[in-house]
Amino acid sequence: MADWRNQIAITEFFLLGFGELPDLQILLFLIFLVIYMATVTGNTLIVVLIVADQHLHTPMYFFLGNLSCLETCYTTTILPRMLASLLTGDRTISVSGCITQLYFFGSLAGTECCLLAAMSYDRYLAICKPLHYSTLMNTRFCLHLAAVSWLNGFLALTILVLFLSQLIFCGPNEIDYFYCDPLPLIELSCSDTHQVILADFILSFVFTLPPFLLTLTSYMCIIATILRIPSTTGRQKAFSTCSSHLIVVTIFYGTIMIVYLLPKRDTLRDLNKVLSLCYMVLTPLVNPLIYSLRNREVKEALSKAVSKCGFHRNVQIHLDNNIA
Repeated sequence: MADWRNQIAITEFFLLGFGELPDLQILLFLIFLVIYMATVTGNTLIVVLIVADQHLHTPMYFFLGNLSCLETCYTTTILPRMLASLLTGDRTISVSGCITQLYFFGSLAGTECCLLAAMSYDRYLAICKPLHYSTLMNTRFCLHLAAVSWLNGFLALTILVLFLSQLIFCGPNEIDYFYCDPLPLIELSCSDTHQVILADFILSFVFTLPPFLLTLTSYMCIIATILRIPSTTGRQKAFSTCSSHLIVVTIFYGTIMIVYLLPKRDTLRDLNKVLSLCYMVLTPLVNPLIYSLRNREVKEALSKAVSKCGFHRNVQIHLDNNIA
């Protein structure tokens, strides 16, 4: 560490990823290609439905549209690069490319924390303060919440990247991950990393802990309010308005906590990689499924959109011709 100035700085890293499974590269490529296409299609469809259907022009669906847009970008920062690596076998990425990937992926992850908090606060007002909901959750306030969520995520990573860009890399250049994560990247640096580690900790604490606590507090209040509703039907109806969001929050925070709180031992490295893949790939994939399968309004909007496209009529004509 002391004589790093006498060493040559490296210009690229090797993302090991699935490198230890050479016989499965094509199969993995096909699996992740299907996942990527399904993720982009599902989230884009949610956004289109929300924009097109007047009944979905409410605060809850405004935030859902932001979340679906984010999930599409979130996946696109990682999967296309991974697909190219699986197809060509080229696992190299430049230092600047690695930091750029980290910047966008981390910014979008931070933004998601804030959007989930905004969505949970929306559900809190709808269930716990129904008489004041339309006044408090007005259009201007929704736009401010969404803007702050996006700015919060990108501001945090801008500060972190400024610290990362000062690091010198001159030793090992293998990252045993699918993408450029801050901690493995910092570990490869041969310059002093105390400041960037401290900055990473402070930024994580300041920018992600408050949204998490707001989400947690909102749902504690929501659950307490629902339990006080006397009728079973009333409780079920109230819970149904936030159950989809609660599932998404649980999956997102659950996988992230396991990944970053899991002890960094060699025996748990493979498990850590699999779990990081879950929140990186599966969370954006299942979000549209959760919201579309568990949400009556989204299903109705989808049904109306299909009817407008004339799919039902065309199918019926085709069936009639076959019968004739």
